[in-house]
Amino acid sequence: MRRPAVTAALAAASLALTAACAGGPASSGGDTGGQTAPGSAEPTADAPASPTADAPRTEPEPPPAEGAVEVGGTVATGLESPWGLAPLPGGDLLVSSRDQGTISRVDADSGEVSEVGTVPGVEPGGEGGLLGITLGTGDAQDYLYAYFTSASDNRVVRMAYDAADPGAELGAPDIVVRGIPRAQIHNGGRIAFGPDGMLHIGTGDANQRGAAQDPDSLAGKILRVQPDGSAPEEGNLAEGSRVLSLGHRNVQGLAFDGAGRLWASEFGQNTWDEVNLIEPGGNYGWPEVEGRAGADGFVDPVAQWRPEEASPSGLAWAQGSLWLASLRGERLWRIPLDRTELVADPQAFVAGEYGRLRTVVADSGDELWLMTSNTDGRGTPEGEDDRILKLTVQ
Repeated sequence: MRRPAVTAALAAASLALTAACAGGPASSGGDTGGQTAPGSAEPTADAPASPTADAPRTEPEPPPAEGAVEVGGTVATGLESPWGLAPLPGGDLLVSSRDQGTISRVDADSGEVSEVGTVPGVEPGGEGGLLGITLGTGDAQDYLYAYFTSASDNRVVRMAYDAADPGAELGAPDIVVRGIPRAQIHNGGRIAFGPDGMLHIGTGDANQRGAAQDPDSLAGKILRVQPDGSAPEEGNLAEGSRVLSLGHRNVQGLAFDGAGRLWASEFGQNTWDEVNLIEPGGNYGWPEVEGRAGADGFVDPVAQWRPEEASPSGLAWAQGSLWLASLRGERLWRIPLDRTELVADPQAFVAGEYGRLRTVVADSGDELWLMTSNTDGRGTPEGEDDRILKLTVQ
């Protein structure tokens, strides 16, 4: 029995949940995020500039080995196949519907959901459809970016959007990146701007295992591009390349930590799901290796899980830890870090309470938004699914 929705007005009656350590590794997936709320304490375009930058970084103090989660209330209910979640500067949220191809705005105070537009060209099917969304930064701050599956490929577009106007509608889309291979499974889809102002795009191998190791393919990669989609001058796999890293099976979450390092979550096959620290030009092994292999030429994950405990999706950074939403695992994982090393074994929260968890996004300080995914065809919807929850974490 899953926990019923708790309205924001009942926040005083929220439940503090402190879980025991998971103990030992756990990850692989059979299902297919984290961006930072505008105005939050997370890295900005003026902060240290990503894994490729030479600017000095401010290292946060290591978090305690054990944390806690308080479910403060339900922000919105009745969402249909939600996938991407983008915080707006005034506190409202934008949500993408994978299967409907629409983007809706959630009023942070009332929870009212209103559609702001349909993204043209979305062709939902299997794990594909309208997936990750994020607001632009810097000169691109007046755009909403979206990753979606079309009839021929996966692509990223941007649309003019006035985030300050609750009644604003989406503008016409301009293509930023096209030609990412598509399939019924392994479409990737998470996008996030880094503190260097570059757009980072997680893709899947589109069920073409060899494509992940092909530097000329956009499948099974993390891409790093300028806001217009062009390749940056430096910092990627090669000069003129849009590929930051390769050897990925199905990237589902992206998050930047307090020092500007990029982390990614991805589905394994049958053995290990992974959270990886992304290095420019790094090869993460798929399909040659899965999980920690200690093999020359490949980067091992920092954390891994068995599929039944994870099948990871969205990823966020808050309070010195990564927070990982799990689909099949139906739990939120806390991954405490001292720079790039685990402080303790990952710790699970809300296991089985809300069903499948698709997306987690950091608000300012110690708060997270957590979005469920029970109407995606693989879950069992109950009550007011799907919903967005507000959490306080430590």
